[in-house]
Amino acid sequence: MVKAYQRYTPRTIFGVVASGNSNIIYDAAGKYAISPALEDISIWDLKKGELVGTWHDSDNKAEVTCIARSTDRDSYAVGYANGSIRIWSMKTSDVLVTFNGHRSAVTALAFDKSGSRLVSGSRDTDLIVWDVEGEVGLYRLRGHKDQVTSVRFLSRPSIVEGGKPTDGYVLSSSKDTLIKLWDLSTQHCMETLVAHRNEVWGCDVNADETMLVSGGGDPDIKVWKINANVLKTGLAVGEEAKEVGEEEEEHNALDEEGKLVNAIPKAITFYGSIPRQSKERVTTLEFHSSQQFLGCQASDKSIELFRIRTIDEIKKKMSRRKRRQREKAQQLMKKGDTEGAAAEEAAIGEEGIQATDEITPWHIIRTGAKLRSFDFAPVKDVEKVGHVQLVTSLNNNTVEVWTVPHPNAAKNEEVADEPNKAYTLELAGHRSDIRTVALSSDDELLCSASNNSLKIWNVKTTSCIRTMECGYALCCAFLPGNRHVIVGTKSGHLELFDLGSSSMIESIEAHDGAIWSLQIRPDRRGLVTGSADKEVRFWDFDMVEEEVGSTVKKRLSLVHMRTLKMSDDVLCVRYSPDQKMVAVSLLDATVKVFYHDTLKFFLSLYGHKLPVLSMDISSDSNLLVTCSADKNVKLWGLDFGDCHKSMFAHQESVMAVQFVWNTHYFFTASKDRTVKYWDGDKFENILKLEGHHGEVWALAVGTYGNIVVSASHDRSLRIWQKTEDQVFLEEEREQELDDLYEATLTASFEKNSMVDNGEGNIGAPSTSNGDELASAGKQTLDTLKSGERIMEALELADAEIDAWKAYNAAVARGERGLSKPQRSPLLISMRQTPEQHVWNELQRVRPAELDEALLVLPFAAVTSLLNWLDVFVQREYNINLVCRVLFFLIKSHHNQIVANRIMRPMLDSVRRNLRAGLQKQKDVIGFNIAALNYIRRDYEANNTSEFFDEEALRKEEEKKQDSEKKRKFLKM
Repeated sequence: MVKAYQRYTPRTIFGVVASGNSNIIYDAAGKYAISPALEDISIWDLKKGELVGTWHDSDNKAEVTCIARSTDRDSYAVGYANGSIRIWSMKTSDVLVTFNGHRSAVTALAFDKSGSRLVSGSRDTDLIVWDVEGEVGLYRLRGHKDQVTSVRFLSRPSIVEGGKPTDGYVLSSSKDTLIKLWDLSTQHCMETLVAHRNEVWGCDVNADETMLVSGGGDPDIKVWKINANVLKTGLAVGEEAKEVGEEEEEHNALDEEGKLVNAIPKAITFYGSIPRQSKERVTTLEFHSSQQFLGCQASDKSIELFRIRTIDEIKKKMSRRKRRQREKAQQLMKKGDTEGAAAEEAAIGEEGIQATDEITPWHIIRTGAKLRSFDFAPVKDVEKVGHVQLVTSLNNNTVEVWTVPHPNAAKNEEVADEPNKAYTLELAGHRSDIRTVALSSDDELLCSASNNSLKIWNVKTTSCIRTMECGYALCCAFLPGNRHVIVGTKSGHLELFDLGSSSMIESIEAHDGAIWSLQIRPDRRGLVTGSADKEVRFWDFDMVEEEVGSTVKKRLSLVHMRTLKMSDDVLCVRYSPDQKMVAVSLLDATVKVFYHDTLKFFLSLYGHKLPVLSMDISSDSNLLVTCSADKNVKLWGLDFGDCHKSMFAHQESVMAVQFVWNTHYFFTASKDRTVKYWDGDKFENILKLEGHHGEVWALAVGTYGNIVVSASHDRSLRIWQKTEDQVFLEEEREQELDDLYEATLTASFEKNSMVDNGEGNIGAPSTSNGDELASAGKQTLDTLKSGERIMEALELADAEIDAWKAYNAAVARGERGLSKPQRSPLLISMRQTPEQHVWNELQRVRPAELDEALLVLPFAAVTSLLNWLDVFVQREYNINLVCRVLFFLIKSHHNQIVANRIMRPMLDSVRRNLRAGLQKQKDVIGFNIAALNYIRRDYEANNTSEFFDEEALRKEEEKKQDSEKKRKFLKM
């Protein structure tokens, strides 16, 4: 009989306040912070310091890399490391739309003012414009040669001739040192700004779209002016360009013969540079929503805040400067320096407004750790609030909220004029890597320790209930009774903590080197420690009396009993559960086994090529499992010391191993970011638990194996829960092979689309138009499956129709004894006609994936689908979907359709029926608009009252004879 195992599934992830690969933002009200938590999004109430919600998608395992807020106050776009983008709803905490188009991590996102379009930039150097309401990708823009670092929409100032609103512009900056302005109506790059010597890491546009700031590795911030007149016409030529040329005479240039000609005016012109204090590169540049402030964050521990002066303040500053220059000129005249005085007088007339006049340094916020990102609170009336508030995420898993007094409020003497840290979110996670974890004997408490921090967690609620300061922790354990925790540190101290009082009650200088391992003795009366000072020490628990004020209290302590000296550094020490033996792993890659009572040498286990980092002994004291930095796991028999099996377990060093109690199953954790579940009798890998985004340092298995806790370099703690779901090894291996095949399949599609440019792929729309414009979609496994489902539906429906046609033809010829064609069992079970089946499969495809799914169809299936589209038009099914499918198929397969005369009658029929259907749709929409207008007029007529001022009327009557003025009345 095939052996079945129980499956472990991820139950929860906690310990992450803000992960370091994405930015943090405020919600629309400025009450909550939306922060990245690896593959999830956490929503924090900043005042209470509580986690109020988590956005988790079970299908996603990629890390969050970018977050953007929409203008509709409810939608948030989140970009991921695998190139996907999800639009989340704040109210429902659900995914509204998923977009797949980028081939690597999304690094920049921005909504337009209406919130209906989204532009994304990625590490694959492409920009993609998405229609959020239509749930489709519009087009891909290519031109950058390196990662896109920021994107912004620019709206076109007015409506062009013809009355149609235009698509506007997109600004993008990249690590290739360029800033590009893209015209979305022509879908081409309109301008390229070459001013930075280094990579451009951030740019932002102010709210009224007159100023652009950009920054990178340069020691200053570049400021640019945006010319609204040029944006009106875009890449216009002829009359429109002449109009702009008349307005902007400075753009006129001389040609070779010296004649005046109109040069193409620039939409963005350089305004000036603002020096900044930090020597590090710029990470984030952001204007405040009030347009009064600018924030510049460098990749160190500082945010520089600049104040944007009003026009009156600039005029005052200019007049002061001119006055000083005049005074200087007069002094030079008195000294007899006429040339210097003349130069000063000339400078007074020439000098205009500079960038440094408009933008001036204001404050510097300095944080305790390196900054990752910041965001201004979305408050426009800052003067009323009295301060500017901003949220920052730090690289050490902390979120801080800072307030800076408004310049007007700061004039009041009672208000401090310095930035003030208002709130800090830090208790819910560790500042550095979690190096060790331990579970209490009842699996209700979890202890995790890192450098300088020891935390106790409630396993059920995953809330942090105790935080205590400790040394650099390397190992820890709960003492019997679960009221005390002992921690071994890098400095060689054993630190004993009491959970009731949340305090360290004793620190013992146990070793001269780092304590790499400790374990509680099976009889629960003592413990053993192993250290880098080449000693194994045995300790007993003891109650010592201690004077607290006038009373004498007893408290727990440790008494050193015996010492075992080794030949090399001790990395791990383990007791056998029957307490007969002690196993010690050394830096020379061997494991020595001793008798516990006499400490006599029993066995030496050698075979690993690199040191054994962790080991464990099974509950029946028969098996010893060792894991090493050589990526192997070895199983040894403790009776003769023979190696039962050596298994290549992971792709990197194996950091921890532990048996499940009362079984020979064990778990391993590795630097390759995975946890694996093994059968120690059959030497088989049962499960591979993926999810961590960094090296897994530590592992703890529950008393009876119901839960497993893993801790990682990404500062997260994950709990894996045992379920009733059964696992069969053969099925698992097949599933792994399928996943591998699917991964290589989608990767090969990406390579083809990158190399091919759509030329060799018959029927595919060209992905290259001057190498700047391409289609937005990307072939994924979902699109392939959707295309295959449509093909299967078409084959089934066509077979059904052909069978009935043949039967009817035979009946018409007068043949007798014919039986009716049998219906497809699938259609009978679904209670559908062939056309309903095809239509349902078309509707099932997500709008964002429809184009890519249709590209999968061969030309024979395309002709069949075109016939069915004619039927759908006649039946008046969803005309929008029919039109979209029809236009895409005709555009994609235009050459084959034109060359095929047989399709002409069918296409004529489609055109005729489609026009009739569209006309009907147009009439319905026109009727509805007229009805809505009538309802509005009726409402206005019934709900608007007219008030007449009698005094004013009397005066009007008197004046009526003298003048021809009409009566005035007030509408409310």
